[in-house]
Amino acid sequence: MIDLHCHILPGIDDGAPDIELSLAMARRAVADGITVTACTPHIMPGYYENTGPEIRRHVAALQAALDQNEIPLRLTTGADVHLVPDLIDGLKSGRILTLSDSRYFLFEPPHNIAPPRMNDSIFSVMTAGYLPIITHPERLRWIEDHYEAMGEMVHSGAWIQLTAASVTGKFGRRAQYWSERMLDEGLVHILATDAHNMRTRSPVLSEAVEAVARRLGDQAARDMVLTRPQAVLDNALPSSLPAAVCSARPTAQAGGFFQRLFKAA
Repeated sequence: MIDLHCHILPGIDDGAPDIELSLAMARRAVADGITVTACTPHIMPGYYENTGPEIRRHVAALQAALDQNEIPLRLTTGADVHLVPDLIDGLKSGRILTLSDSRYFLFEPPHNIAPPRMNDSIFSVMTAGYLPIITHPERLRWIEDHYEAMGEMVHSGAWIQLTAASVTGKFGRRAQYWSERMLDEGLVHILATDAHNMRTRSPVLSEAVEAVARRLGDQAARDMVLTRPQAVLDNALPSSLPAAVCSARPTAQAGGFFQRLFKAA
């Protein structure tokens, strides 16, 4: 399996604080069947002022430590990118990293408030030749009021990445509901760990893969953790890849089942 979203680099954001935890996370990933991990620290102005060259140096250093400790995990570069006015310029210059220097990059929307004109921003970066992978929309506080916008962005060509722990319920019933709804409606392209540590957010994909396989079939699950992630690393055209799969099962609507289940949400 390939994990395209992981905060494994030590001391660079809110992920692993030191090399010891980075090595432990790498060992856990390998034990779970992950062979390649994209190191994707936050690039968040005012909080995590990481840049492409700095991230590359950290990735090279951690890869050397993995090799020295005989941990068979291959690392590649990336970032968890927030919406900024100069996003396209940053991507073109390399100050903001795409995944493995491909056309694909992780785009993390703000958690608490929907950004204005996000659809327009997504369209602009796609027009510039990049493909945004929207990270963990199932965990956004505003997903209820803007769910249709997610579908619109996917139909425009953007991809969606779910957090593995959301699919298995470890982020609570709310995140699991939206994960399952997006899976059932064929909006999901990538599963990733978004791992930050070993205790509450560990680098485990296999449990979510099994859950998706039960829901959508083995091939759909494989596409989310191998076929499409490998295509990202190869910088393949999205048109050459299998489309996201819908479920035949009925999906609860937010105005019915969901509101009854989460009245306080």
